[in-house]
Amino acid sequence: MDENRKAGRTAGSRLPPHMPALMVALTSVTGVIEAVSLLALGPAFTAMQTGNVLFLAFGVAQAPDLPTLPAAVSLAAFVIGVVCGSHLEAVTEARGRRWFVMGLLVEAGLILAAAVVAWGLVPQYGSPTPRHLAVTSVLALAMGLRNTTIMRADVPGVPTTLVTRSMTAFLGGSAMGHQAVYAYGSAGWKLRGLSVLAIFTGGVFGALLLLRAGWTVGWLLLVPAATVMVVALAYRKQPQPRTGRVTGRERRR
Repeated sequence: MDENRKAGRTAGSRLPPHMPALMVALTSVTGVIEAVSLLALGPAFTAMQTGNVLFLAFGVAQAPDLPTLPAAVSLAAFVIGVVCGSHLEAVTEARGRRWFVMGLLVEAGLILAAAVVAWGLVPQYGSPTPRHLAVTSVLALAMGLRNTTIMRADVPGVPTTLVTRSMTAFLGGSAMGHQAVYAYGSAGWKLRGLSVLAIFTGGVFGALLLLRAGWTVGWLLLVPAATVMVVALAYRKQPQPRTGRVTGRERRR
């Protein structure tokens, strides 16, 4: 067994029990929320802010038929979510309380609040009303908090709000890429594949309920709110995850 594979298994063993499975569940939630925000409220992303930065860039270049207000609203709310979430979880940890559970509970509450604001709201793409923008802002606030929570938890291979690195590491370490540096066959390598599958499945699920089953935005948002709440309650008796360092370690990934 090579050193990279050993390292992958060692890192996985340091995680609290069931943490990888919970992270995969949160990743599927991201897929559902992005289906709502992009297909029913936008065009805008609420978790994957790279898309919003590009929407704004295209708007500066005066690309036709591309409203930039939803992207700007989402990006601003996401920034507020990150800042507020960072302070909330730091204070919670300093007081000896379970910052990870607190972060998820607040996130679930924000998604539920978005569902209330969106109750009876008909999906509308391209010309969002003020109410659509309000729902977008609350969801982006929740996703900003989520990113803070996940980066503090520091679970390798499952960022829960994007899959580019997970997909690269999964494919690079597969029989096709054949790169030992990605620890092919280890628990971490398999987790990256599950992460990609989870966000895809969540996106399909959300899109089908919106576009085929005719669900309204409010009803659909109850699903991710309940899922995040269940994850928080499932974790409350688990060991507290260590606070991840985002500086040097994050740059090396």
